[in-house]
Amino acid sequence: MRVAGRLAAEVLEMIAPHVVPGVTTGELDRLCHDHITNKQQAISACLGYHGFPKSVCISVNEVVCHGIPSDDRVLKDGDVVNVDVTVIKDEYHGDTSKMFIVGKPTIQGERLCRVTQESLYIALRLVKPGIRLRELGRAIQQYVEAQDFSVVREYCGHGIGKGFHEEPQVLHYDADDGGVVLQAGMTFTVEPMVNAGDYRIRTMKDGWTVKTKDRSLSAQYEHTIVVTENGCEILTLREDDTIAAVLENNA
Repeated sequence: MRVAGRLAAEVLEMIAPHVVPGVTTGELDRLCHDHITNKQQAISACLGYHGFPKSVCISVNEVVCHGIPSDDRVLKDGDVVNVDVTVIKDEYHGDTSKMFIVGKPTIQGERLCRVTQESLYIALRLVKPGIRLRELGRAIQQYVEAQDFSVVREYCGHGIGKGFHEEPQVLHYDADDGGVVLQAGMTFTVEPMVNAGDYRIRTMKDGWTVKTKDRSLSAQYEHTIVVTENGCEILTLREDDTIAAVLENNA
């Protein structure tokens, strides 16, 4: 899991300099695919998953998740872009995503991305054996709604290992968790999707692309983690991530 997680994080580090005005999401997908298959000697879990046609999901502006990369989608100044990567290496999955702001940011776009990332960090700081899973969702929802944003309900984090999506479901709002208590050794993703407007969504005719119903901006950050004896280890930690020092201090 550490190996797969590191490779997934590395894809996001690799693609960062390429997310610029004028590039297409199709080109970004090709760069990610080449890196995963040729440099990492790994497999993209997304390609062909239930028929998904590309190697990574790239979701721009009002697209909440599962955006299909295309040569018709050209990025421009101010776009907020989520790149979601899942790598399989030696049968194990590493799943992660982050936001990129293209060129000059808008005030709302920058704030939405910052709040979404911080909501993930708030949840990760809580992780330790013995706490209820729903505490993570409660903390995310409280923080996000205090910033006048909303949390998407229909999509959630998930257990992960040799399977892409395993139990438990990790909800990002306060809801019944089936009594799940965190234990050392559990591996799962936390991946809040936060909308600038209403939390409601709609799925496009392609069967994949999910957009905000009110066309407001959406953002998402995701890490794969393992619960440790006194907290958690982020298996998909990137070099640009600021949470590492916080988690070390907690330990």
